[in-house]
Amino acid sequence: MTTSPNTEQPFLSLHTAVVLIGALITGLVVGGLSRAGGVHPALAVLAGLTAGGGAVPVLRGLIR
Repeated sequence: MTTSPNTEQPFLSLHTAVVLIGALITGLVVGGLSRAGGVHPALAVLAGLTAGGGAVPVLRGLIR
């Protein structure tokens, strides 16, 4: 019996996964620090989303 090699492509590449995880961590840290600094929770969420979104192109360029 011959087994065929697994030719299925991954859902996300390793590069994409690392960039998205880094952006997620960045957003959580910024949002958490904003909230700990006394900012309204809704504004802390917006700060985290903005930081996470802004981190994606930066991390994409840094991580090769």
